[in-house]
Amino acid sequence: MASSSEPLEIAGNELVHILRTPRDQYASAGHVVLDCRPFLDFTFAHICESRNVNWNSVLRRRSKSAVVALEWLVPDKALLGRLRRGEFSPVVVVDESCRSVAELKAESVGQMLLTALQNEVQTQICFLQGGFEGFTEAYPELCYISASNHLSAVEPEPVVTGRMTPAYDQGGPVELLPFLFLGSAVHSSRRETLAAAGITAVLNVSSTCPNFYEGDFQYLRLTVEDSLAADIRACFSTAIAFIDSVKQSGGRVLVHCQAGISRSATICLAYLMHTQRVKLDEAFDFVKRRRQVISPNLAFMGQLLQFETDVLCRG
Repeated sequence: MASSSEPLEIAGNELVHILRTPRDQYASAGHVVLDCRPFLDFTFAHICESRNVNWNSVLRRRSKSAVVALEWLVPDKALLGRLRRGEFSPVVVVDESCRSVAELKAESVGQMLLTALQNEVQTQICFLQGGFEGFTEAYPELCYISASNHLSAVEPEPVVTGRMTPAYDQGGPVELLPFLFLGSAVHSSRRETLAAAGITAVLNVSSTCPNFYEGDFQYLRLTVEDSLAADIRACFSTAIAFIDSVKQSGGRVLVHCQAGISRSATICLAYLMHTQRVKLDEAFDFVKRRRQVISPNLAFMGQLLQFETDVLCRG
């Protein structure tokens, strides 16, 4: 069922009122804010409790239609279902900085999202004037800003197994998402580092690294060698399910292998591709910004490319 009205343009102070209205005062399940900026930008900074949508260009190329379906833009299937059932009101669309709907280009994600919502959702649709840029300047207290280096205050141990700790391990694991961290065996061996990051679970992607604190943390081991013959793709579904279970329980998970360069990075890339429905190059750039030393071996990169096709072309 389509929306019967044009999107309502709202100012930042009006969005503040919406965000601060208790959900029990809504006849619906309350508001939802849909941020149509690129995944990387959203992950670094966004309006608190907003949800990211993104443009699946692979599916667009497969279609002969100029109309973009809502399911191509909303990777979260549960959120998609709730939107289509009209459970949220209002639905607020946020782009980078456009001051009005008229400024949106026809091919922009913002315009595609507004059109898809009007075609498929029966609810009040709003567009934030000035976008995230204007809102975060006026109301920074209502926005999440990533602090990926917040663990740097943890004192590194100068020596591990008789060798100097590499520079990239002198500190804590890197935060990819609020519940997902990437690191090495060095990080997994330091109780203080795990505590500083709020880690509750550890995904050990190796055959030799010990689970140092059995009983204190939830562990999952995926026995994978860092070799061109290893089939790490066979572990993707198990790893994704484990990370999701930790997220749903309100916990935080560290994914590590020996060096935090190849195997664990591959698992984190697969998770981002699957849950955010982004291409490998976008996920890779995002993770590399956080941990510059990542370098999945050639076979793992090939398996990630195959996984990309499965994820983005899934009907």
